[in-house]
Amino acid sequence: MTQSPTTHPDVVAPGLSGVAGSEHPVDAEAPRVVVLAGGLSHERDVSLRSGRRVAEALRAAGVDVSVHDVDARLLRDLDESRPDVVWPLLHGAGGEDGSLRDVLELAGVPYVGTGPRASRLAWDKPIAKERLLTAGLSTPDWLTLPQELFRDLGAHGVLSIVAERFGLPVVVKPTRGGSALGVTRVTSEDALARAMVDCFAYGGSALIERAVDGIELAVSVIDGPDGPVALPAVEISVDGAYDFDARYNPGRVEYFAPARLTKAQAEQVAEVAVAAHRALDLRHLSRTDLILQADGTAQVLEVNVAPGMTETSLLPQAAVAAGHDLGALYRRVVELVAGSRQRV
Repeated sequence: MTQSPTTHPDVVAPGLSGVAGSEHPVDAEAPRVVVLAGGLSHERDVSLRSGRRVAEALRAAGVDVSVHDVDARLLRDLDESRPDVVWPLLHGAGGEDGSLRDVLELAGVPYVGTGPRASRLAWDKPIAKERLLTAGLSTPDWLTLPQELFRDLGAHGVLSIVAERFGLPVVVKPTRGGSALGVTRVTSEDALARAMVDCFAYGGSALIERAVDGIELAVSVIDGPDGPVALPAVEISVDGAYDFDARYNPGRVEYFAPARLTKAQAEQVAEVAVAAHRALDLRHLSRTDLILQADGTAQVLEVNVAPGMTETSLLPQAAVAAGHDLGALYRRVVELVAGSRQRV
């Protein structure tokens, strides 16, 4: 008789209360799933909320699911319980940089999501942007600036030449990371130094990207039996910056799902998201964030291998807009993984 992994107490308490129990009958034919949520990155709270929502949806679809933090007991518990599928819902370092996926591969555990090599590529924004350009996709011009070089050359001199030669406005963001942590849109040279300091609080290297204007969109992609398929684009309308607070606290942002696009525009951004998914060798699911400019150019900002799955997150909104029941959709994803047991 198998033993379910022990649900870590601090997963159940802060944001996953009620997940350990079940109000729905379990379908014996469904894969047994362990959702990994929490971790120790800056995005721990978002991960907990994502884990709770996915676990609730899977349970409603008849799936036997438990939730586990990433701690010293995880590998032992996975070895004892041997779940059919693990769904890592960790955001930020560890969850998206390929390291946890490396360990899951070594443990021989099938999991939802992109493999470790492609995760590392997508996690590093400048490298991912190079790959997107090679694939013929558009992405805003950028430069990278490590903190050491910024310090050695002197902040004033570096920022003056950036503002003069690169132009304003720009967006400053960590080269690695998510949830808009450390991200600032800068419209004046005076604000550039503060933006760099905020960025370096979340990583050792900054990406300075030329700001582009247009319709802000998120296009999620789900793998199916016949390949990746784009969900309807979600349009993001926000008064001010689409920062961490705006993303995860309801009320500051107005979402349109599906986005207010023409049929041709909707097809265009769907094609771009699928092309980005393929260019970066992503697997099972992804989310491409982009700006559709007035001239029709779709500028890819970044591609996420572990999209947020909270109550305000964009992939679930897109799935509902497409008419999917979230539990049934997530169950199909884990059944695809359980049936293929492929490795990347």
